[in-house]
Amino acid sequence: MRNTALAHTALLGALAAAALTGCSADPGRPADAPATSASPAEGRWKPRPGLAWQWQLDGKVDPSADVPVYDIDGFENSAADVARLHRDGRKVICYVNVGAWEDFRPDKDAFPRSVLGKPNGWAGERWLDIRQLAVLRPLMERRFDMCRDKGFDAVEPDLVEGYGNDTGFPLTARDQLRYNRMIADIAHERGLSVGLKNDLSQIPQLLADFDFAVNEECAQYDECARLRPFIAAGKAVFHVEYTEPRSGFCPVSRRLGLSSMVKQPELGVWRKPC
Repeated sequence: MRNTALAHTALLGALAAAALTGCSADPGRPADAPATSASPAEGRWKPRPGLAWQWQLDGKVDPSADVPVYDIDGFENSAADVARLHRDGRKVICYVNVGAWEDFRPDKDAFPRSVLGKPNGWAGERWLDIRQLAVLRPLMERRFDMCRDKGFDAVEPDLVEGYGNDTGFPLTARDQLRYNRMIADIAHERGLSVGLKNDLSQIPQLLADFDFAVNEECAQYDECARLRPFIAAGKAVFHVEYTEPRSGFCPVSRRLGLSSMVKQPELGVWRKPC
């Protein structure tokens, strides 16, 4: 559910606050073409570097963390949960798996067997054939409709780097670019900001399409510098480590403006921020 062991990321910058405006991509452009729209989308949240955050995917949200940004499971939390966080002045990100089928989701039967690939290492999950855009787009649109209708401000689409894994399908980098841009477009069409989860190799091509980044373990894998474009563009990098000691990466994270903390892999309430 959270993410597979692939590359991770983050680096450089300094700032903190939240902002708006953004641009929406052209869903018909080629996979390797840059974003074509530069017009601002009024009202869309644009998180800036340095914002503290809480990432809780295990169960219903516990609102006790005193931070301005929460990233929580879109299915397991209600509109009332999101509204409560908003009343406390928080922005709220909707976690949705867009790269793998999950046998524990209420819409699991809507996915045809033709799009289900190999298990991805998480219980009850199988990779999706992201080449089948006509099949997957309406399914993801309904999931993002859920996020919008519950009042979320943004979406964290997970597992957007299947082309680098053994999915059971011959996925290419071009397939992944096309799919990831489709996902970003679906979010933007609904007024939601969208984060790029890992997928470090495609940051140069996707920076213009995504409003922030979510990164796992860039310090452990010595890959944080690959997220420099996000910070340089004034876009937040929400970053976690699972095993690295804070003394080893927090000084650098603070200097660079990363939104960093240590979490346990199950992503419960516990957190140790930098």
